[in-house]
Amino acid sequence: MNKNRETGAVLDPKYDASGLITAVATDAVTGEVLMVAHMDAEALERTRETGEAHFYSRSRARLWKKGESSGNVLRVVEARIDCDQDSVWLRVEPAGPTCHTGARSCFYRQIQPDGLHRVD
Repeated sequence: MNKNRETGAVLDPKYDASGLITAVATDAVTGEVLMVAHMDAEALERTRETGEAHFYSRSRARLWKKGESSGNVLRVVEARIDCDQDSVWLRVEPAGPTCHTGARSCFYRQIQPDGLHRVD
């Protein structure tokens, strides 16, 4: 246990073997979970510098700004890091749908006994 990382005032993210931490984005007003993604050190720094969410795309193997092509950026109202600094919570103001499918949230389907049901 790293007491300084867990209770100190210094940002010291604990990246995994791939150099990533999990990032959860929620609507700053409603609290709804909008998306879960990953950040590398550069994505976290760009997010802090610009106030807009940046992530690391594992499928594209590169940094990307949320909304860079759609315009549906996520403006960060508050960023928090968990106790052992291996995941980030972004409270955001979305400028449109968050999901690439056009849904408000990436979590638009509920798991039911008979399959998936859209709930947006």
